[in-house]
Amino acid sequence: MQSIQANNYFVHFNHNAYEELNKHLRNTKYSNLFIIVDDKTNDFCLPKFLPLLETDLNIEIIEFEAGEANKNIDTCIEIWNVLTELGADRKSLIINLGGGVVTDLGGFVASTFKRGVDFINIPTTLLSMVDASVGGKTGVDLGNLKNQIGVINVPQMVLIDTQYLETLPQTEMRSGLAEMLKHGLIYDAAYWKQFSNLESVDYADFDELIYRSVEIKNDIVIQDPTEKNIRKALNFGHTLGHAIESYFLENESKKTLLHGEAIAVGMILEAFISWKKNLLTAAEYLEIKTSIQSIYDDVKFEENDIDPILELLVHDKKNEYGLIQFALIEGIGKIKINQSVENKLILEAFQDYKS
Repeated sequence: MQSIQANNYFVHFNHNAYEELNKHLRNTKYSNLFIIVDDKTNDFCLPKFLPLLETDLNIEIIEFEAGEANKNIDTCIEIWNVLTELGADRKSLIINLGGGVVTDLGGFVASTFKRGVDFINIPTTLLSMVDASVGGKTGVDLGNLKNQIGVINVPQMVLIDTQYLETLPQTEMRSGLAEMLKHGLIYDAAYWKQFSNLESVDYADFDELIYRSVEIKNDIVIQDPTEKNIRKALNFGHTLGHAIESYFLENESKKTLLHGEAIAVGMILEAFISWKKNLLTAAEYLEIKTSIQSIYDDVKFEENDIDPILELLVHDKKNEYGLIQFALIEGIGKIKINQSVENKLILEAFQDYKS
């Protein structure tokens, strides 16, 4: 597969990825190498990765406990301390091997340690391959608020090896699929159609589907690296989806949702809003709702869940001048950004979802 040129770095695929990594290690004078993993990628992915690494550099592995609950500044402090104790300097290289939590947090750690050291991301989940691999967003959560602290800073390169997907449970695969569905809905109607009936998807071609998803996100990010305009399109399903994810994360009576599970709900809700604002036809909305509900289990909302979810919208980092901003779809494959939505319509969307 041909590498994809992103903003000041490349995304490399499969076998070619390791050739490019080892070439980079030969051509760049790093002092030492740190690999950040969580406990899951330490067990399942690191043993696949280390034999492919060709370097005489001293290698240190830094592990933290897996899960969104650990994507916080406390984990960063622990890793910064370990880096300091192990003698990391500004010529060190950090490789982040893991899902979106590892690449987001590891990228932030690298971007801020000694005012920035080089890092490389190796996403190992479907979600991180098609989402976190492009765009340079790094960061951590602030309490239950998603990605409130962070910087945009690009890696030296991103390596996507789809063999790591063999280690994933189906729930994690479905979580990643949500972002692929989103890319079709906001940018490429033909790509969306490939997923509208999952039984027809040829998983022998799944590498090509991942490649197209990365290509779509990259096309958008290149136009708007710092999210002032069209990059906001990538927030479709995320304004409500992130609020739902945060609410379920902090509420002990609720089962924690995977990111893609929350975004799937958010896409249905925001597609309903798009329909009610005359951006979608009823038939398009029904197609979206039916397709997504055929893949994901329904999430149960009680009456007393909705107000706290709406309160979380106030903290959404996409808000401007105190106004909640939505990215809605204007027909399948097109987007309309900077859309204000009144609470009454959001409540209608939840009622429709529950019906």
